[in-house]
Amino acid sequence: MFRPVHIALSAILIATFSAPLAAEEITMPNVKQDTEEFSIQLPGRGMSMEAVLNRFGEPLEKYPAVGEPPITRWVYKDFTVYFESQFVIHAVVNN
Repeated sequence: MFRPVHIALSAILIATFSAPLAAEEITMPNVKQDTEEFSIQLPGRGMSMEAVLNRFGEPLEKYPAVGEPPITRWVYKDFTVYFESQFVIHAVVNN
């Protein structure tokens, strides 16, 4: 048997969910920002150390391998390359 509380709650739920839905529309001003576009070539994942040397030349700094598996880091002017053993696992643009 329905109690008056159940009937009241049912009426509230029906009224809530049967109301038309609307979304607020926000218009943003069209502001042109001064942005600089550039592109940089990075070594691809899986490239060997030899291939990186042949394509990009000697790095500014070479850090020795650390850990197991050995991770080596080479720092170039615009990017840093991380190797696992002899192969690129990641290359990032320097700040």
